Amino acid sequence: MEKTTEPISQQVETYLPSIYSLTLEQLQAWMVEQGEKPFRAVQVYEWLYEKRVTSFAEMTNLPKSLREKLTEQFTITTLKTLVQQTSKDGTMKFLFELHDGYSIETVLMRHDYGNSICVTTQVGCRIGCTFCASTLGGLKRHLEAGEIVAQVVKVQKALDEQNERVDSIVVMGIGEPFDNYGELIKFLKIINHPKGLHIGARHITVSTSGIIPKIYQFAEEGMQINFAISLHAPTTELRTKLMPINKAYPLPKLMEAVRYYIEKTGRRVTFEYGLFGGVNDQIEHAEQLADLLKGLKCHVNLIPVNYVPERNYVRTPREQIFAFERALKKHGINVTIRREQGHDIDAACGQLRAKERKEETR
Repeated sequence: MEKTTEPISQQVETYLPSIYSLTLEQLQAWMVEQGEKPFRAVQVYEWLYEKRVTSFAEMTNLPKSLREKLTEQFTITTLKTLVQQTSKDGTMKFLFELHDGYSIETVLMRHDYGNSICVTTQVGCRIGCTFCASTLGGLKRHLEAGEIVAQVVKVQKALDEQNERVDSIVVMGIGEPFDNYGELIKFLKIINHPKGLHIGARHITVSTSGIIPKIYQFAEEGMQINFAISLHAPTTELRTKLMPINKAYPLPKLMEAVRYYIEKTGRRVTFEYGLFGGVNDQIEHAEQLADLLKGLKCHVNLIPVNYVPERNYVRTPREQIFAFERALKKHGINVTIRREQGHDIDAACGQLRAKERKEETR
């Protein structure tokens, strides 16, 4: 597990790898190495993802010797809930503490079509988008796949009490998913697997700010995962002001990668476009955006931004949002306005962590 800074506290002397980080195939290979039958891996998966136990001792259909081996070599990652906020609309936001004292955010959103979880892939972020609270304090470390999986398990256990389930996943929380690519792919395989959390690929969405080499790599994965680009500007100059990553991966090159992805996979791409008052929300910007996306198999998701105290951006007026939408539709662009959720809590990504854990985001 890569770390970029020292942990803020060391709560355990020796950290064991998370059992949640193993795909079924990896766990089967481990079983064979231990002289066990591969079917034992399926049994472990059932205990982890169907019964959602928190200790290997509870896996009573495994031999005692195997349970001891598992306990010696792995941990079942548990997350400590530091803060849990519930919005009037049912949105729940969690601030979880990791084994080394760092914290991450996870959000449960309730829709007409089911429950969706937004997961985090890094502690902090190095991308530096000027409108985002997640990047305050920079990147502390990557999460391992098991720590991402644990977020889903933790929220699912809360839903178990209400006889509900997680229906979909969006990988749009703190961090840049493609900056932690290997662990991201393992996470996706684990939650998608029928013996894992069994969340359908078409109910999983991954978003990137535009790490171009990984877009090409993702196109080759053969996954039916939904794919989104955090765009937020229709021109190179404006995007560079909002998103410094545009200096490394300029908009024209990004669009080439998107075209390759669409051609390779045949899948539609969603462009996330946050509207910032007086910055990127004028009709001329909508016209430029329509021109940029002309002919692409895509969808635009307009996002009325949440106010972040540490940033200077303000919300676009309601009528201006609708005018922007109409301008895109006039050019045949498939567009929707994201329904606001959690507006009465710390809804902006990274905002709860910034407020509660100032030592991490300073």
